[in-house]
Amino acid sequence: MGLPDSFLMDRAARIVSQGRVAVLTGAGISVDSGIPDFRSPGGLWTRFSPEEYCTIEAFRDDPVKVWELFFELGRMLGDAKPNAGHLALARLEQQKLVTGVVTQNIDGLHQAAGSKNVIEFHGSGARLACMTCGRVEPSRPVSEVPRCPCGQVMKPDVVLFGEMIPPDALRESRRLARDAACCLVCGTSAQVYPAAAIPRDAQYGGAEIIEVNLKPTGLTGSVTTVFLEGSTTEILPELARLALERA
Repeated sequence: MGLPDSFLMDRAARIVSQGRVAVLTGAGISVDSGIPDFRSPGGLWTRFSPEEYCTIEAFRDDPVKVWELFFELGRMLGDAKPNAGHLALARLEQQKLVTGVVTQNIDGLHQAAGSKNVIEFHGSGARLACMTCGRVEPSRPVSEVPRCPCGQVMKPDVVLFGEMIPPDALRESRRLARDAACCLVCGTSAQVYPAAAIPRDAQYGGAEIIEVNLKPTGLTGSVTTVFLEGSTTEILPELARLALERA
C-alpha cells in the first residue's frame, strides 16, 4: 500500500515529536507477525464460535471444550515475533516521546520489542490463572488441559466476553489518556468498549489523535486529527524516524 502523503506524515511527526504520546493498539499491529485478526477471514472466530468458546460462561460450563480454542491460540502466539511496528513504538518510548502503550492484544509482542510501560487491557496469554483459588503462574507449552494444584482447570489470564477489564488496566489507561498530548491509535477499529473510549477521553482532555489503520474507522470522521491510511508495519517506522529527527 505504501506510505501516506508526505504532508500528512510530516504533520503527524510534528505532533509526535512533542511527546506525551499515549498509544492504543489492536489486532492490526500484530497481523504482520503472523497473528490474524480474530474477526478476519481465517481468524479464530471463523473456526470457533465466540458464543461457544469465548465467553466466561462457556468456560465455566465446559473448560475442557474451551481449551480447544486456547491450544490453537497458543500455537499462533508461540511462533510470533515483534514486527517493525512494535519496534518503532518501543523506540519512541525509549526516546521519551511515548509515555505508554495500551494494547488490546494478548500476545506480549510489545514487551518483546522492548516497550516497558505496557497496559494489557485484555490480559495476557503469557499467564495461567485459576478462577477458584486465584493462583497465577507463567504459561507453558502444554499438550493436556492444565490443572491448578487445587484441582481446577486453569485458564489463560485473558479477558473473555462477560468478564470485567482488570481494574488496574482500566485505571492506568484512563490516566494515560488524561495526561496525553497525543493519542496514537494503531491497528484497531476502536469499536469495542471500554478500550474504544480511550481516544475520545484523550481528545476530551485536549490531545490530538493520530490514527494508523488500513481503512477509516468510526474515529476517522469524528475525533481523528491525522489519519494515516496503511499498514502499521510500514507507517510506524517512518513516523518514528521523522518524529525523532524533530525531537
